[in-house]
Amino acid sequence: MSFVEAHGLQDAAAREAAEEVLRRVEEEGVGVIRLSWADQHGILRGKTVVASDAARALRDGIAMTSTMLLKDTSHRTSWPVFGTGGPMQEMQGAADFLVIPDPATFRVLPWAPHTGWLLCDAYFKHGGAVPLCSRQQLRRALAKAEGKGFSFNTGIEMEFHLFRLLDPKMAPEDAGQPGTPPEVALLTQGYNYLTESRYDALDPILETLRHAVEGLDLPLRSMEIEYGPSQVEFTFDARPALDSADNAILFRSAVKQVARRHGYHASFMCRPRIPNVMSSGWHLHQSLCDGEGRNLFVGEEGELLSGTALHYLGGLLQHARAAAAFSTPTINGYRRFRPLSLAPDRAVWGVDNRGVMVRALGQPGDRATRLENRLGEPAANPYLYMASQLHFGLDGIARKLEPGPAADTPYETAADPLPRSLAEALDALDRNHTAREAFGEGFIDWFLRLKRAEIARFEAEVSEWEQREYFEIF
Repeated sequence: MSFVEAHGLQDAAAREAAEEVLRRVEEEGVGVIRLSWADQHGILRGKTVVASDAARALRDGIAMTSTMLLKDTSHRTSWPVFGTGGPMQEMQGAADFLVIPDPATFRVLPWAPHTGWLLCDAYFKHGGAVPLCSRQQLRRALAKAEGKGFSFNTGIEMEFHLFRLLDPKMAPEDAGQPGTPPEVALLTQGYNYLTESRYDALDPILETLRHAVEGLDLPLRSMEIEYGPSQVEFTFDARPALDSADNAILFRSAVKQVARRHGYHASFMCRPRIPNVMSSGWHLHQSLCDGEGRNLFVGEEGELLSGTALHYLGGLLQHARAAAAFSTPTINGYRRFRPLSLAPDRAVWGVDNRGVMVRALGQPGDRATRLENRLGEPAANPYLYMASQLHFGLDGIARKLEPGPAADTPYETAADPLPRSLAEALDALDRNHTAREAFGEGFIDWFLRLKRAEIARFEAEVSEWEQREYFEIF
């Protein structure tokens, strides 16, 4: 009996989807399949199997070293795995866990048609889901919502930077943890927001990316020139949250792979240290529906938002400081929160106002009514970003939290300030009982340790600012 059968991990629909994967692999001449797993940072990792091994991989998964779950963004392991073994007994001695392909996610990569792609979920060898797996955490949040009669839809607006790659920095001295960043050049000078001539200058690479994204069946809506130099935005139709998170993971990976193949460098870092560039954000649109697909955020009797939407919004604002740890999980992301910058600096909401944290969109009775959280950065892990929004919104509904009046002057309205640093956001998360109950005590402690390890490395470095400020004067 296979691992999948022994632990009841597939229903009839999944088994049928697995058979369809094998049929397509044979008919389309696929040579290899990438079994990809999204780690704690939202970075795809995994192994590649040859086509002849696809059936076995679908039945039994593949082994991954459990230290993958213990690494910060530099790939440094943050636990003494040969001592205490990490946060869970199953990880002692850097033991393996298994990643099991989700056959519903199968695609053939348009830029590498010999390559199939499957997204995986993480399980321990005893068959239990790995609670530190971020995709499993979103599933857990969605199951909680479903138990209350809700489904969760999300739409994505993601900004990022596209540069021409000048020097990939592949000399031996450039290797490290992390290595030397590549040398790049701008593709546009920027500061001509939505200008057609700027779009035309980027058309060759944007067309290449469009063909790749549409070839993956991602629900692309638009490609736009953003405000800053070499900055663009891609937007996507709303989808059920798990599909939407999967799409975000694949989109980011696809853009980076395709750009690199054509001599470009794509970066989803919030604010690159390049003169004159602007910060990038990830605006997450969200709504709840009932069992029949009706949008529960739609207002009645001339109101924009329903009572459900207002309470959900109240939860987002109440927990905004803790939620920042998931929506903005990098040190760099906090460079974005500046007054009068089209990015929020405090926990307020407004109607179609781009200076607030949560922007309410739609019209009374409009089936597309939704909330747009503008807190996120494009480097956020999609599963944790969406799961945290859902958990905190559901808490607002359960406790009937009120969001207060809409803010017409978002940078003057009295409200809780957003964290000014990742350390501040992590402290807020550490104290948040709702997050600990929703994600689990062990998960929150594990996440805090990972991110605090990054902060410790950052604080140990002497910055260029310090060198310029103190080296000569003292």
